[in-house]
Amino acid sequence: MENSQSQTPSPALNRIAVIEGDITRQRVDAIVNAANSSLLGGGGVDGAIHRAAGPQLLEECRQLKGCRTGEAKITQGYKLPAKWVIHTVGPVWQGGFRNEDELLAQCYRNSLALAELHGIQTIAFPAISTGAFMFPIQRATAIAVTEVKQFLEKNTSLEKVIFVCFSSELLNCYLQAVREIIGANSGE
Repeated sequence: MENSQSQTPSPALNRIAVIEGDITRQRVDAIVNAANSSLLGGGGVDGAIHRAAGPQLLEECRQLKGCRTGEAKITQGYKLPAKWVIHTVGPVWQGGFRNEDELLAQCYRNSLALAELHGIQTIAFPAISTGAFMFPIQRATAIAVTEVKQFLEKNTSLEKVIFVCFSSELLNCYLQAVREIIGANSGE
């Protein structure tokens, strides 16, 4: 039996974009930070967001007293174009035998729930856990796109979800995941 869903694009498609760029420059209501559990900055996306936001972000993050893997917490964006930063801690890849897939899915679900709670209409995500945490990129992008699709099909609060890719390789993985999971190309 043929899957009719793969032939008809999801209604969520027009609310998803995939771009190559710098997440700290996105003019959206909120950006998501692929943070470490201390929330006090680090390398990669986390360090870039902290540098761009300024020292006030670090001060607010200190008050949050960390974040567990899969959870999400929200702060102001300070000097960023985004009003909010949603910090989520992705899992470190350990071969796929330590609930990494579910923990990564929770990062997206919890970030999207916080966005809805705060009336956020536009949000930009990095590729959570695919850098220093070494989550396999194709597997991570499939989880990201699946979770966002499921959220958008049930919720109308978000107008646009943007996957911001730091490389053309990552961009191509996201575009492929969108084609396979949602049913068409996406971009701006």
